[in-house]
Amino acid sequence: MPTIAVDAMGGDFAPEEVVKGVAQASLETDIQCTLVGDEAQIQAALDRVPYNPEHIAVHHTPDFISMEDDPKRGLRQKRNASVLVAARLVSEGQADAVVTAGNTGAAVLACAQQFRTIPGVQKAALASVYPRQTEYPGQDQLALLLDVGATIRCEATELVQFALMGSAYARHISKVPSPRIALLNMGVEETKGGDILVSAHRRLKTVGGVNFVGNIEGNDLAKGKADVIVCEGFLGNVVLKLLEGLAEVVVDLAGTARRENWRWKLGFFVLANSFGRLRDLTDYTAYGGAPILGFEHLMIKSHGRSNARAINNAIKVAAKAVRDGVTREIAAAIERL
Repeated sequence: MPTIAVDAMGGDFAPEEVVKGVAQASLETDIQCTLVGDEAQIQAALDRVPYNPEHIAVHHTPDFISMEDDPKRGLRQKRNASVLVAARLVSEGQADAVVTAGNTGAAVLACAQQFRTIPGVQKAALASVYPRQTEYPGQDQLALLLDVGATIRCEATELVQFALMGSAYARHISKVPSPRIALLNMGVEETKGGDILVSAHRRLKTVGGVNFVGNIEGNDLAKGKADVIVCEGFLGNVVLKLLEGLAEVVVDLAGTARRENWRWKLGFFVLANSFGRLRDLTDYTAYGGAPILGFEHLMIKSHGRSNARAINNAIKVAAKAVRDGVTREIAAAIERL
C-alpha cells in the first residue's frame, strides 16, 4: 500500500482540516499517511478526531509556506518548509507521493527541487479537473485541463507532451480507455492560433496512442467533446479561474432568487434536482485535487480551501495514481515520442 506524505500546514484551513482528512482516510483505507508539519499542532488536531494510529505517522518540521508568501523567497529562506520536506521524503524513498493544499507556486517549485524530471520532458504541467457535460454513458463528469499555471508560454513539443501526460493520467484516474485529447484554440480549423498551435496540431495528428480530436473553442469547454484539454499555462489559469467564478455565481444567484421571490422559489423547487447536480459537480471536495505532471514522482495539488473531505479524496487519488504506475506510463509515452 502506498505511503502518502501530506503537507499538514498547507491550505486555508490547515492544519485542522488536513489532519481530519488524513484521519478519515486512516479509518476508510489501508493507505499509509505521513503528516508533515508542526508536531504539536498535528497531534492536538488528531486528539480531537477518531483515527487509526497504525496508518498515520508524523514528521515534524517547524516551517511552512503560507498562501501569501512569495514561493521562491519562501523556499529559499525556509529549507524545512512542510511542502519541501514532504517532497524530500518522496525523493528519499520514505513516501510515494505528496498531497498539499498549500501555496501552488511553492508546490511546483518543491517538485522541481526534489524530483527528477521524466527523461525527455521539457516542462512540467499543473493540471486541474473541472465539471462538464457528458456525451456518452460512462464518460467522466470531470475533464482534465493542463497546463493551468506551471508555465507561461510553451513550444509545440511541450504541448504535445502535455497531451501525452494528460492522456496517461486520465486513462488511470478517470478510467477512460481512450481519452479524447483537444487543443484549446480560437477556432476549430487546423490553421488557427499561430505557428505553435498549428505545429502542435499537426504533430498530435501523427502521434500513435493518442486519441486527438483537434481544436476546441472556449464555448466547447463545458461540453463533453474532449476529456483532456491542452493549453499554455497562462491561458489555462485564466480559464480555470473563470470556470470557478461562473459556477459560484450560478449557485449564488439561484439561492438569492429562491429567497426573494415566491415565483422563483417555486421554479427552484421544480428544478431542485438540476441545481443539486450543478452543486455536486462544482464541489471540488469530491475530487480532492489534480496532479503536477512531468516528474518521476507525483504531487497532488488540492484546492486552497480544501476541507477534510477534499484532503481524504486527494489522498485516495494519489494512492491510485501510485498503484497504477501513472508516472511510469507517462515516461514510456514520452520515450516513444
